[in-house]
Amino acid sequence: MKSAGLGIGLILGVVLLIWLGTGFFIVQEGQQAVITQFGKYKATVNAGFNWRLPYPIQRHELIFVTQIRSVDVGRDTVLKATGLRESAMLTQDENILDIKFAVQYRLSDARAFLFESKNPSEAVVQAAETAVREVVGKMKMDAALSEERDQIAPQVRALMQLILDRYKVGVEVVGINLQQGGVRPPEQVQAAFDDVLKAGQERERAKNEAQAYANDVIPRAVGSASRLKEEADAYKARVVAQAQGDAQRFRSIQAEYQKAPQVTKDRMYLDTMQHIYSNVTKVLVESRQGSSLLYLPLEKLLQMGSPGSTGGDGLAGSQPAGAPVQVVPPLNTLSNDARGRDAARTRERDSR
Repeated sequence: MKSAGLGIGLILGVVLLIWLGTGFFIVQEGQQAVITQFGKYKATVNAGFNWRLPYPIQRHELIFVTQIRSVDVGRDTVLKATGLRESAMLTQDENILDIKFAVQYRLSDARAFLFESKNPSEAVVQAAETAVREVVGKMKMDAALSEERDQIAPQVRALMQLILDRYKVGVEVVGINLQQGGVRPPEQVQAAFDDVLKAGQERERAKNEAQAYANDVIPRAVGSASRLKEEADAYKARVVAQAQGDAQRFRSIQAEYQKAPQVTKDRMYLDTMQHIYSNVTKVLVESRQGSSLLYLPLEKLLQMGSPGSTGGDGLAGSQPAGAPVQVVPPLNTLSNDARGRDAARTRERDSR
């Protein structure tokens, strides 16, 4: 009897050890294990080697928390009550849009995902439909199809997360992806809206071209105006400075004229004649006492003897076309009386 009792105790001990060994389990990376005791939530454990009380006292359920899950919103199913698809949304200006998009989410709380919602996936779909109807209901149709289209996804994501957190679904919304042609008017008016959209694109293109032309013309016009203003300022400064200089010179001359009028007049006359005759080609003729002797400028004599002169008369070759030619008589044609008078004047100057 004692041996039989030892054998039974040994068998029961082995069975107990085996039963306790069934409580060991492994949680893989990216998973969480939710432990329940008699069906009630007990704890949540992360990845690793773990142990719990064996069944039926405790049990565990593995949940993938890092896996990205996706659901499609906006099905083509026609509702009998309205005769429209499930993807039909009403806008602020009482128009209808068809919107299709995909919601990507992952679990943020395994306990809430298992115990706070009866059907978490369906809750995500309903939250997405509620959010998109609210967002689109605050937009006008033209804005939702064009400039505000890119704002639909971020607003839907934020509103979905707020709804899911309020109901403690334990889900984190990762992204909202509008499908190809996800925002479009109903098929009955699709062609008309395509024409309107194309006209809007043409308008934007024309505006961009006009803006580019303005960006090219305006800086050049501003530069030209600035250059003209600088030139005008420089001309003004030059004229004012010249006028001030002339006024100062006149006052200086006036002061000297008051001191010595005759000397100042002679000096002004000589300066004026020097300025005039230094800039023109001159021919001086001695006309007093009947003299016919011509005194030519030195540059004319050089032109007469230069190789580039044409014809027999050097002076004629240097004159412009159509200009009157002055012929100078040779010195040997002068009269003896003229030569005598010139010699007498020379001796008189020497004696002085």
